[in-house]
Amino acid sequence: MNITNVLLSVGIIDDIGHFLGNIYTPSLFLFTAIGMFMKILSIHNVPYMIIGLFCTRKFKPAKNNHKYAVLIPARNEEPVIGNLINSIKKQDYPQELLTIFVVADNCTDNTAKIAQELGAICYEHNNPDERTKGFGLKYLFEQIEKDYGIQSFEGYFIFDSDNLLKRDYISRMNDSFDAGEKIITSYRSTKNLTEGWIASLYAIHWLRSIRQRHRTRSFLHLATNIQGTGFLFANEIVKDGWKYTSLTEDRSLTADCVVNGYEISYNNDAIFYDEQPTSLKVALRQRLRWAKGHLQAFGESGWGLFKNIFIDKNTKWEKDDTWYRFLWRTIRHRFMSFDTFAQLLPKQIVTAFKWLFWNLFLFPFTIYNAGGQMYIFRNGTWLSKLVRQFTGNVTINLEPGWKSYAICVLLVIWMRIFYRIGMYLANIWMAIYIFIIERKRIQKVSFWKKVLYCLTWPIYDVIERYVKYIALFKKVEWKPIPHESKITIDDIQEN
Repeated sequence: MNITNVLLSVGIIDDIGHFLGNIYTPSLFLFTAIGMFMKILSIHNVPYMIIGLFCTRKFKPAKNNHKYAVLIPARNEEPVIGNLINSIKKQDYPQELLTIFVVADNCTDNTAKIAQELGAICYEHNNPDERTKGFGLKYLFEQIEKDYGIQSFEGYFIFDSDNLLKRDYISRMNDSFDAGEKIITSYRSTKNLTEGWIASLYAIHWLRSIRQRHRTRSFLHLATNIQGTGFLFANEIVKDGWKYTSLTEDRSLTADCVVNGYEISYNNDAIFYDEQPTSLKVALRQRLRWAKGHLQAFGESGWGLFKNIFIDKNTKWEKDDTWYRFLWRTIRHRFMSFDTFAQLLPKQIVTAFKWLFWNLFLFPFTIYNAGGQMYIFRNGTWLSKLVRQFTGNVTINLEPGWKSYAICVLLVIWMRIFYRIGMYLANIWMAIYIFIIERKRIQKVSFWKKVLYCLTWPIYDVIERYVKYIALFKKVEWKPIPHESKITIDDIQEN
């Protein structure tokens, strides 16, 4: 009886193996469709990079100076907030048109005291159940509306407490605002690039974003993305208050503004500096929060962006309009929605699902069914092409059966690892490109540090990939990032 049961079990398992092997080929239609969809979403990446190499939008000097509020959400930022406020007060922009607001958000140190001593208007927000930066800004806008009126200021800057502003920063951003732009982001540099390879990962990432996203999108009058700090927006964006309270309020703001038809511009001449983490533990914690916030933002705005690609309810017929001007505006808005949707879609998760389901799960059953030939060094990267120049097409012939199934599973995993190694090495060139093209704007770094930073740079994208997988299942809470740098704007400008 036991032998009979075992034989029946083996037969059932064999039947399941044959069934899964047989559905692999028909299911490739869906696999191909997903792959084509992902390629369509990235079709503009190479043109963006080429345009960003040569072009960015330039703004004429402003004819008018506008009245701004400068907002600083801060939690236990006693070591750095004074340096930021001092850099604001050293701007070449008329100080009577600038009002500095600080929200001391659940602080337990002297952040509020220092801000007030330096002339900032400070509100203290103490609510342990509202711990994200977005909640602090929500509270701050509520207080501004109550005491001043949101419409009292034409525009609002937002900075993190560790930021420092180049002396002409606000003047350059005012050039963009005076040109009619409603939302503008700026050039994000790093003030502690020399403090280790972890800080360098972030520094190179921000500069990559400038070259691959901001410059091109601004030049083409599209919508780039807000990245947490160093941006300006018109009061109409927050006429009903601040509503972005997720783990990554910047992504939510970006998506919502694009859904509502706003262009998001970039000023390449407005430079600010911020502090990057130097601890791997802190960096991983921050990246996990970003990943979770990315998923939340996609859940909140992904469908709206996707609908906007096909149904444009924001582009209105204007007085004295022509059909071709209207057509151009609606095409531009639809493309902005497509572009932002493509950026917000968690591609790493879609790609991982494709690989797990078709390559690792289904494909080995086709080998179990019929056997086959598998290549060892064939995955499309330049590394695989280089290896094949020396080894040729190394293959393994597998006969049908469970043993071949197990070997196939191991080979699929190996090929994925080999592919990732090739992608890691190829990505080093991005860091080299950044150090060459941005050499006049970044901190001076020794040659050997540049070598180290280039070799370790691809770790940034490796971390992004795996924290996305973790964030899909893990509950994530907002925690502050410690800032300790003593660097001032005078230190940077002297160098």
